[in-house]
Amino acid sequence: MNWLPHYMVKVVSPDEAVTTVKSGDRIFISGNAATPLLLTHALARRAAELRSVEVNHVLLLGEDPLAKPGMEASFRHNSLFVGPADREAIADGRSEYVPVHLSDIPALFTEHVIPLDVAFIHVSPPDEHGFMSYGVECAATKSAAESARIVVAQVNERMPRTLGDDFIHVSRVQKIVECSEPLMTLVPKPASDLEMRIAGHIATLIEDGATMQLGIGGIPDAVLKLLDGRQHLGIHTEMVSDGVVEAIEKGIVTNAKKSIHRGKVIATFILGSNELYGYVDNNPLFELHPCNYTNNPFVIAQNDNQVAINSAIEVDITGQVCSDSIGPKIYSGFGGQVDFIRGASYSKGGKPIIALPSTTKDGKISRIVALLAPGAGVVTSRADVHYVVTEFGIAALHGRNLRQRADALLAIAHPSHQAELERALRRGSNQKAGAMA
Repeated sequence: MNWLPHYMVKVVSPDEAVTTVKSGDRIFISGNAATPLLLTHALARRAAELRSVEVNHVLLLGEDPLAKPGMEASFRHNSLFVGPADREAIADGRSEYVPVHLSDIPALFTEHVIPLDVAFIHVSPPDEHGFMSYGVECAATKSAAESARIVVAQVNERMPRTLGDDFIHVSRVQKIVECSEPLMTLVPKPASDLEMRIAGHIATLIEDGATMQLGIGGIPDAVLKLLDGRQHLGIHTEMVSDGVVEAIEKGIVTNAKKSIHRGKVIATFILGSNELYGYVDNNPLFELHPCNYTNNPFVIAQNDNQVAINSAIEVDITGQVCSDSIGPKIYSGFGGQVDFIRGASYSKGGKPIIALPSTTKDGKISRIVALLAPGAGVVTSRADVHYVVTEFGIAALHGRNLRQRADALLAIAHPSHQAELERALRRGSNQKAGAMA
C-alpha cells in the first residue's frame, strides 16, 4: 500500500482537526508526556459552540485549558487518574473521577462501557510502511484509538519511535496535525536524605535476578542508585524513568534472568528527560505494550522474583493503604498499584512493597495512622500488603494477625508519633473488650 497520498490528504490545522468533536460527544485524550497540547488548546477555543463534551483520560500533563473554571458547561472531565491538570476541577465538582485499576481501563473502551466518539492521540511520524508509534505513551491510548469512531493524530517529529505492541497505521486515522514540539519532561531531582533512607531498606529486599516495577518519584529512583553490585536485574513495569537507563548503563539491569520477555524492558509509558526519550527511540531493548497486558497481575506473576514498589498517602495499623485521596479529597487514582502489588504477590519469590515517609513534610502528621482519615479510600487492601517501608525500617505483614501487624507498623512509625499510636491501640483494645463483656 502506498500510504503517503492517504496521509497527506488527512493533514489539517489543529482548529480544523477538532471540528470532529460535537456537543455531547465522549472523547479520549492521550496522557503523560504524550498529552496532545496543540489539540486540547484548539478544542478549548471551540468552548462557546460546544456543550456537554465528556473528556476521558488517564494522567494529563501540562496546562489543561479544558478544566479551567467556566469551561464546565462545555467540557467535563471523566478522569481515570487525577493529576495537577484536573485536580482542582475534581475537587470543585466541575469534573468526575473514576476509581479503576489501570489494567481495567482498556476494556472500558473496547467493551463500550465508555463508548468513544473521538480519540486524540500523539504519535511519531510514520515509518516506511505507514505505521506510527504511540511513542512514550501506549497505556490505554491504543485501545481508545481502536474503539473510537474518529481518531485525530498529533504527529510530532520529536516523538520517539518506540517498539512493541505500540503502533497505529495511517489508514486508521481520520485527521492529522503535524508538529515539531518538545515533549514534556520530568527531570529527576537528587534524592533527599529521607528518600535515600527509605530506599536503603527497600534495597535489602532486592536480590540478584529480581524483576522490578518502580513507580514515579524520588524513592524508586533512589532505590536504583543503591543497587550497585546486584546482577541481572530485570524490568517489567508501568513506567520507565531515567533511573532505569542509568541502571542499564551500569550493567545492573540486563533482563537476562526474566521469566518472560527475557532481554527486554517491558513498560506501558515513558516519562523523564529528553535524554531518556532519545535513548528509547527505535531501541529494541524497550517494548511498550497496552496496560491491560503490562499491568495484568497474571502476566506480572509469570516473572519469578517480581518486586513491586509503590507509594501511599497513609497506611493504617492493620495495613490498609490509601493512595488516591487525602480524606475525601481525590488526589490521584488507583493507577497500577493494585495490579503490581497482586502480580508480585502471586509471583514465585515476589515482594510487593508499599513505601512512604513516616510523616508529612513538616513532621506534624504521622502517615502511619490508627484509622484512615474520614472519607479516605482504601486502594490496596490489608490482605494484599506484604511489606510496608518507611525511613525507620521494614514491616513484614503477610500472614500476620492484626495485633502483630500493629506492632510491626508501630515500630516503623516516627518516634514522635508512636506514643499516640500506642494510646489509640489501647483505646481500640479497651473498646473491643468492653463490647465483648
